[in-house]
Amino acid sequence: METTTLANSDLTCSRITLGTRTMGAGARDSAGWDRHNALQAILEAVENGITTIDTAPLYGFGESEALVGEALHRGRLRQHVTLSTQAGLDWRDGIPFRDARPQRLFEEVHASLRRLRTDVIDLYQVHWPDLACPLEDTAGAMATLRRQGKIRAVGVSNVTGQQLRAFHALCPLTAVQVPYNLFERGIEEDLLPTARELGISVLGYSALCRGLLSGKMRPHTRFNSDDLRNHDPKFQPPRYAQYLEAVDALNTLARDNGLSGVLPLAVRWLLDQPGVDLALWGVRRPEQILPMLELDGWHLDDALNAEIERILADTITDPVGPEFMAPAGR
Repeated sequence: METTTLANSDLTCSRITLGTRTMGAGARDSAGWDRHNALQAILEAVENGITTIDTAPLYGFGESEALVGEALHRGRLRQHVTLSTQAGLDWRDGIPFRDARPQRLFEEVHASLRRLRTDVIDLYQVHWPDLACPLEDTAGAMATLRRQGKIRAVGVSNVTGQQLRAFHALCPLTAVQVPYNLFERGIEEDLLPTARELGISVLGYSALCRGLLSGKMRPHTRFNSDDLRNHDPKFQPPRYAQYLEAVDALNTLARDNGLSGVLPLAVRWLLDQPGVDLALWGVRRPEQILPMLELDGWHLDDALNAEIERILADTITDPVGPEFMAPAGR
């Protein structure tokens, strides 16, 4: 498994990062999840060299973190894993909202340490920028946690290039986590160049664009009532058809080049993008680990990249609009 060292740190990470957003009974998109399968997925990921795990208090309202902590404790694996979690969101009646005030961050870190069964968090990220809280306060609190030894490195998520630059000036950052995949490429204009300029590692989440790039979606695919994709404009007509057309063409391209399908093509594309250090891949069952093992030891060549771009240009004629998942402020 490919590894890298995150910027401004000594954190060695597998470039494939295990995402745990759908683990936990309270998680969005959690229908059909199973506790035993989730624990086995975490254990098998680490066994197969996927030693970076990303979670957050919001995922399952704490249950995802607790599952990660239980799996690492059960397998005695904590010392072999780079552990990433997030802070700065609260929830009321299951509805998340932003709260990155210092007191909230100080409370959250202790709760996360307890659930994760660890005495230090390797990478601690502000989940969403809290525009109601002075940036100096949030950045100062994160710097304090690092000085206290509760966390090893600071990151931010879901920010603009301008917000990244401002935070980094107040509290040096190791990483920024943002959505990035073949269908969601907004960071290429601003955030990605800014991160490269500042020397900040990039963690690309939603590598499969919420399953679109898995190759398993069909025109008749339906989602459970709690599934975020019911609100994602890419999964609504008329846009949905164009994305499925793109996936079909990419799937054919992948198979013609000896791959099992579009999934490894999409994730390899993400890993090959300049400035991208890690690709987050969310799972809930152990069998979903297997395709990750197909990604090691090869790269997309110029001809394949050109054909990917041609397919996208020919099929995606009405790209998705603004971010739909952003939680409200306080």
